[in-house]
Amino acid sequence: SGPAGPGRARAAADHLIFAANMESLVSALHAVQAVKFGSFVLKSGISSPVYFDLRVIVSHPALMNQVSDLLWKTANNAGVKCSSVCGVPYTALPLATIICSSNGIPMLIRRKEAKDHGTKRMVEGTIIPGEACLIIEDVVTSGSSVLETAQVLRKEGLKVTDAVVLLDREQGGRARLEEDGICLHSVCSLSRLLEILHDQGKLDFDMVENVKTFIRTNASVPVNEMISGSAERLHNQCNVKTHFKEISYCARAQLPATHPIAAEIFKIMEKKQTNLCLAADVTNSKELLQLADSLGSEICILKTHVDILDDFNSDVFTELRAIANKHEFLIFEDRKFADIGNTVKHQYGGGVYKIAQWSDLVNAHVVPGPGVIKGLKEVGMPLKRGCLLIAEMSSEGSLATGDYTKAAVKLAEQHTDFVIGFISSSNISGRSEFVHMTPGVQMQIGVDNLGQQYLSPEEVINKRASDIIIVGRGILSAKDCKEAARIFKKAGWEAYQKRLTSAKN
Repeated sequence: SGPAGPGRARAAADHLIFAANMESLVSALHAVQAVKFGSFVLKSGISSPVYFDLRVIVSHPALMNQVSDLLWKTANNAGVKCSSVCGVPYTALPLATIICSSNGIPMLIRRKEAKDHGTKRMVEGTIIPGEACLIIEDVVTSGSSVLETAQVLRKEGLKVTDAVVLLDREQGGRARLEEDGICLHSVCSLSRLLEILHDQGKLDFDMVENVKTFIRTNASVPVNEMISGSAERLHNQCNVKTHFKEISYCARAQLPATHPIAAEIFKIMEKKQTNLCLAADVTNSKELLQLADSLGSEICILKTHVDILDDFNSDVFTELRAIANKHEFLIFEDRKFADIGNTVKHQYGGGVYKIAQWSDLVNAHVVPGPGVIKGLKEVGMPLKRGCLLIAEMSSEGSLATGDYTKAAVKLAEQHTDFVIGFISSSNISGRSEFVHMTPGVQMQIGVDNLGQQYLSPEEVINKRASDIIIVGRGILSAKDCKEAARIFKKAGWEAYQKRLTSAKN
């Protein structure tokens, strides 16, 4: 589709509405003290800096309706199909009741203990074995309450493959449920809730960091390992195993927090069965257009460097846009913006190249701080564009490592209305809604004479859990560019399928 087609515009509008509703909800939960910060002793005896008591919302009808509506929308956005709904006792019962009565869905009630008289049933309602039942929960920590409910429902012959939760505490529950064949869909994560309250001035930075530290050190199962961008990693060949929820590109496109541009990328990847981005770093416009047309069927994204074209003119990108629509790939201008907000705004929207008019996404360094994102956003958001943050680089001795990389992730999480993911050597965020693109990919691992480090598709996609391989010289220097592109496409896709299979086992 075109750069600002009706489908993308509609998706962008839905995304913004959902984000606004979630921010309103978080503010309301804080106002009624359904979420509290301080020092609280949990049932386990652990002292926690955050406490959730969502039972209080039963006294706030408007808030109950808002929570129920967002739970149901989250399930629908994820493409969940169900014949009945069951709330985990007891806090989720009124939420499930509202969802069912508002949407005409049959409800089931799970008892915490069987009656010692009458039917002695553990599940009340009309049960039709073989049909799918969606579980509703308020908060997931370890996932044990959802698992208990799923076990009871499955004993009655029902299929349980999905659960929707208001808040994911990000302490291992999602991974634990996945091991049992249950996909968890959350309205909001604890990290996102912290960001919203911080942005609203209701939570200071120290408390945010305190809670995040608590999450990392008190997970019920290991959380995903954050990979540093050090040069030594190239030689370690460590097998990065992620523990966040591993789902298909298609499923990630349906997540409510996924940006419309990221969703379009995921859909293209799934449809064309390719996670290959061609780095078309050529200096001649005719060659650029020929490459785009001949290799367009093999790629999901075409990366350009407009400022190295010797014969640039605006007609070139009118033609390139038409080729992108024909072969269904997006255009990514590798501009690497790195100036103050006001300057990048003009570099992006104006000048000779007018990048925002033809490029679906761009990238930026985070050295200038949030101003660079805000400047780009002013131009890009009205045009339904997206931005990748450069969190790691593939050159030997790169300084984009450690705290720099963490800062890039934090900035992305604060600007999800425009930032769609990262340029990185691995999956650095552990969040399914972000796209991770990795440059410097060849069929063999190595380093060239100018310090460019190369990783294989298997290493990048399967072991490091990145999403897209960016390949330039591996294709452009081949005798048969088309055949080389097919080889990389096949290798990248097979690595992705291997990763999905490993996650299920």
